[in-house]
Amino acid sequence: MKDQGRSARKRTGGRLKHASNKKRHQLGREPAETTVGETRLQYIDARGTDKKVRALSTNVAQVAEGGEVSEAEIENVVDNPANVNYARRNIITKGAVIETSAGRARVTSRPGQTGQVNAVLLD
Repeated sequence: MKDQGRSARKRTGGRLKHASNKKRHQLGREPAETTVGETRLQYIDARGTDKKVRALSTNVAQVAEGGEVSEAEIENVVDNPANVNYARRNIITKGAVIETSAGRARVTSRPGQTGQVNAVLLD
C-alpha cells in the first residue's frame, strides 16, 4: 500500500507547509498480487540489511492439519475476502481460501512479504 502522506490542508481549510521531503524508509510500492502458477520470486531491499522475498506467482503451499505440515499443490483460489475480484483473478493474499490437492485451506502467511504460502486446512 502506497503511503500518500498527510493532507495538504488543515481542518479549517488552510494550507499546511511540508516539514520535510519523504525519506527512503517511507517508500511505498505496488502490491505483489501473487497469482497461481509456476513459482516466480522477486527479491527486494528492505530497511537495514534485510531482504524481502516477494512471490509473484506460486503453485505450492505448506498446509497444516493438526500438528502435521505437508506440501500441497495449489489448484485455484476459491474465495478472497480482501477483494471480490481477487478470487476471479486467482490472486493469493492472507485470508484467501484456496483449493489444494489436500483440500480447501485458508492462507495464513503473506506471500507478497515472505515469498511462500502457508495455509491451514478447513474442516
